[in-house]
Amino acid sequence: MLNVDEIRKDFPILSREVNGKPLVYFDNAATAQTPKQVIDTIVEYYSNYNANIHRGVHTLSQEATDLYEQARYKIQAHFNAKFSHEIIYTSGTTHGINLVANAFSSLLKKGDDIIVSALEHHSNIVPWQMLCERTGANLKVIPMNAEGELVMAEYSNLLSKNTKLVFVNHISNALGTINPIEDIIAQAHNVGAAVLIDGAQSTPHVKPDVQKLDVDFYVASAHKMCGPTGVGMLYGKEEWLKKLPPYQGGGEMIAEVTFEKTTYADLPHKFEAGTPNIAGGIAFGAAIDYMNGIGFNNIADFENELLEYATNKLLDIEGLKIYGTSKHKTAVISFNLEGIHPYDVGTILDKLGIAVRTGHHCAQPIMDYYKIPGTVRASFAFYNTKAEIDTLVAGVKKAKIMLS
Repeated sequence: MLNVDEIRKDFPILSREVNGKPLVYFDNAATAQTPKQVIDTIVEYYSNYNANIHRGVHTLSQEATDLYEQARYKIQAHFNAKFSHEIIYTSGTTHGINLVANAFSSLLKKGDDIIVSALEHHSNIVPWQMLCERTGANLKVIPMNAEGELVMAEYSNLLSKNTKLVFVNHISNALGTINPIEDIIAQAHNVGAAVLIDGAQSTPHVKPDVQKLDVDFYVASAHKMCGPTGVGMLYGKEEWLKKLPPYQGGGEMIAEVTFEKTTYADLPHKFEAGTPNIAGGIAFGAAIDYMNGIGFNNIADFENELLEYATNKLLDIEGLKIYGTSKHKTAVISFNLEGIHPYDVGTILDKLGIAVRTGHHCAQPIMDYYKIPGTVRASFAFYNTKAEIDTLVAGVKKAKIMLS
């Protein structure tokens, strides 16, 4: 059982006011808030260890390198990767997806198929469209149903010997749907296809085991996990990372450079060109420590309780419709009030100190499916409370009265 009152003390921002009202932060799917334990790690780095890593023989460089690589080991352990060099530091989920998409350019040919789902964030659609334009491969889409679930029978029909890659999010950012990735991965492997799972929305709520999943690539962002922005990770199976060419050229990713030929560094540095976000990488490790200290089973249980409570309370409001009603979903509620634009609802909620996300949530195909311009999205974290949900419900009722 979580002691939410104590947990909230770790987050300085939760004590501030917005527009004269106590902040109610329900935009966690966009970015989670950062606890002081992680903030202190960033301050500590810049105060005491600020130096470039890997290339220096001086003490500061060695200390910074040790901290940075220790964080990589923490990420490896958290995701249960077999080797630490299977963890590639990135600037975030989008970077990881683009790294794989660009690296696969040399491995695909005209007539090959790649598959995405109808539930994807734009960052897991656009890079694959660009890849198809470069290679002549075909992009196929797993359809969704009215509940916001993937139609798995159609997925099975899309798979063939021509399928080379499958890309699906673990959890939908727009609807909160938890996709059956175990089945998706297994079916793809049956036809010899590789699989990338977008874990941006899952990693704040669950603890993925990449070896158990047998996934080929898994991507995540630190800022969704109480860490800093501008840093994330790509997990890739060693066999795939060795096979793929480098994504960017520059310092750190080389073994030897001459004007005649350059040879590349071993993993993971082959994919880590240039000076990285050193403080961010170290703080990513601190964020993982913090969340594991609370416990992901505890987090999931509490957030599911918040989800059920908020769903029931919001559905009591006449004219409110929730999009994404899968039985398997996490702490995200996307909704609209009949006849009222979501942006207008979000604006009034902001005046009441309530932070929600409005719009298409970088998932326009989902909004097109429902024939709506967007939704109001409230997304919950383990530091939120039922009292805050009551404030949200009261705010939505006020918005309905004001805008009707």
